[in-house]
Formats: sequence, C-alpha cells, structure tokens
Amino acid sequence: MAKVCYSCKKGPAFGNSRSHSMVATKRRFNPNLQKVRIDVGGTPRREYVCTRCLKAGKVLKHV
Repeated sequence: MAKVCYSCKKGPAFGNSRSHSMVATKRRFNPNLQKVRIDVGGTPRREYVCTRCLKAGKVLKHV
C-alpha cells in the first residue's frame, strides 16, 4: 500500500538534494502521514491521513 493521504490523496514529492558543489542527487519529500482510526461509511478503519487534513477536520476520527 502506498503512503498516500486517504482524504486529499497527497503523496511523496520528488526533487534533488544539492551538495556544496551543486551535485544533484535524487531525494524524496514525504508528507506527514499518521495512521489513525477514522469512520468510513460508519465503520472504523485504520487509514493514513496527513496532519493538515486532521487539523482541518476533513476526516472524522472514530472514538
């Protein structure tokens, strides 16, 4: 399973890491994902949700 936000589908972004001599090597920017229990159609499921969606209240946490 890919590390993608359940709500907004945000996934990793890719770019370059630059050394002092400006040599480029590939790197990966991972989103801040948390595995939380959320209500999906009335049933609790464990899904990866980014912290932006959690803070904004875009998902309903299961109690």
